[in-house]
Amino acid sequence: MNAIARRRLLTGLAAAPLAAILADPRRKAAAAAAVEDVTIATEGGQRTTGALAPLPAAPAGTVLLIHEWWGLNDSIKTMAVEFAKEGYVALAVDLYGGKVGTDPAGAEALMKGVDAAAATDVLVSWADWLRGHGSGNGKVGTVGWCFGGGWSLNASIAAPVDATVIYYGRVEQPAAELAKLKGPVLGHFATQDEWINKAMVGGFEAAMGEAGRSFETHWYEANHAFANPSSGRYDEEDAKLSWSRTLDFLKAHLA
Repeated sequence: MNAIARRRLLTGLAAAPLAAILADPRRKAAAAAAVEDVTIATEGGQRTTGALAPLPAAPAGTVLLIHEWWGLNDSIKTMAVEFAKEGYVALAVDLYGGKVGTDPAGAEALMKGVDAAAATDVLVSWADWLRGHGSGNGKVGTVGWCFGGGWSLNASIAAPVDATVIYYGRVEQPAAELAKLKGPVLGHFATQDEWINKAMVGGFEAAMGEAGRSFETHWYEANHAFANPSSGRYDEEDAKLSWSRTLDFLKAHLA
C-alpha cells in the first residue's frame, strides 16, 4: 500500500471510535493495513522490523509502542494508527522477530523467550531512529501494555526519552536504575490485577521518590488488560479514561 492509499484509509477510519475498531477483527485488520513495515539495523547488529503508521503533515512528537505478550498483532498496529490520527509519528516495535501468540500458552512462551539484552538493543535503536526522523520534532515517548508496559519503562531507562506510559506493566526497577530516566512516567494500574498489584506499584512509587523522578499514577476499578477490547477483562469506561489521560500526558511532554 502506497503513502496516498494509507492516508485515505486513515481518513476513512477517523470517525470510528477506537474501541469499535479494536473489537471488530475486520475493522482492526483494515486499520492495521495502513502501517508500513520499516526495517533497520540495530546498534548491536540485529535486523529489526517495526510497523510505522502514516506520517503527519507537520513535524510532531514521536511515539514508540511496545506490544503485549501476544506480539506485534493487528491490535498494536491499530494503536499505532490511532496515535497517528492524534498527530504523532507512531511506530510499533516487534520484540518477537515476527512471531505472534494466538493463545496464552504460546504468548507466554514467546514472552519468556525474549533476551533482555537483545530487546534493549532493539528498543534503544528504534528510539534513536524516531528521535532523528524527518517528520518528528526530536521528542520521543514510549507506550506499552502488559509485557510491553514493563518494557516501556526499561526502554526509557536505557534510552532516556521525554515521556513514558505504562499500562499494567511490571515496575520493579530499583532507584539507582530509575535515576537514569529523563522524562516523567504515567502509569495505569488495575485494583483487581493479581500480577501488577498495589504492593509492586507502591514499591515503585517509593523507588521513584528516592530517585527524584516524576511519576503520575492512576488506579482503575478493573482487572489486568482492561484497556484491550479483545480481552474478557475489558472495561470500556476505564479504557476511555486512561486513553484520555495518556493523550493529555503525551501532549504536555511531546509537543
